[in-house]
Amino acid sequence: MSVGLLGTGHYVPSNVVSNKDLEKIVDTNDEWIRTRTGIEERRIADNDMETSDMAFYAAGNALKEANMKAEDLDMILVATVTPDTPFPSVACMLQDRLGAGNVAAMDVSAACSGFMYGMITAKQFIETNAYQTVLVVGVEKLSKITDWTDRSTCVLFGDGAGAAVVGPVSEGKGILSFELGADGSGGKELYQDKLTDYLFMNGREVFKFAVRVMPESSLNVVEKAGYNKEDVDYLIPHQANIRIMEAARERLGIAKEKMADSVKRYGNTSSASIPIALSEAVNSGKIKDNDLLVLVGFGGGLTWGAIALRWGL
Repeated sequence: MSVGLLGTGHYVPSNVVSNKDLEKIVDTNDEWIRTRTGIEERRIADNDMETSDMAFYAAGNALKEANMKAEDLDMILVATVTPDTPFPSVACMLQDRLGAGNVAAMDVSAACSGFMYGMITAKQFIETNAYQTVLVVGVEKLSKITDWTDRSTCVLFGDGAGAAVVGPVSEGKGILSFELGADGSGGKELYQDKLTDYLFMNGREVFKFAVRVMPESSLNVVEKAGYNKEDVDYLIPHQANIRIMEAARERLGIAKEKMADSVKRYGNTSSASIPIALSEAVNSGKIKDNDLLVLVGFGGGLTWGAIALRWGL
């Protein structure tokens, strides 16, 4: 059975925080942020907006694009490291709010790679005929675990949600190959501090890891799918840092206009970044039927994941 995407959707808060705004609260400047990260602004959720709220809006948009109702779902997977509460899961909250009935629902925790892990988990359930249609959401409210006095991290992150309805598609379409991986020994380089609740990142080490694993994983899934890098039509990397994204793009030999670049407007939204970028590319017409896509991400854990996907139903 071929498994692909039946619909995508995303949501970002309306509150825009620019680099100029951050200059007023921390010792940094617009030029430094842009040249080192590619980020110009990010969206920050209000205090009364929860992670589950953003997931609900993105999920609704994905269901609408798929021309489906919540009752049509068999399972809900939510990738997040910033749930409303440790439990119940965001997925259970979303199930109730959507009115999806008593379908299976659980959260997936793989940091910025979470959406990739969620997609492949959904694929397995569908391929084994356990379920027919699975909603996968990547959503984060990173602003609530960001230390806004730490200039090395506060300039990077934003809030948002992206979603996809996953289900059977025509033979030759959908997910052609994938790679998931983890290196727990690197967990100390990117984590949430249990004393402060703020996230900590060793930028230098994470950068070295990312510029190695993103291009390697991208090439691996293209080869596993039986294609060459020249066959790739569009690249959707985790929107963490433009320099890391460029390393993956250059390794694949893809033109700049064939790589999603939403990091400039939203910053790093962790598990939400790939589905947000995907949804925007679909909506803008940059992705066309039969295009070969590569989705690739990395994150805390340390984790990584990549998917080669033939677009279409």
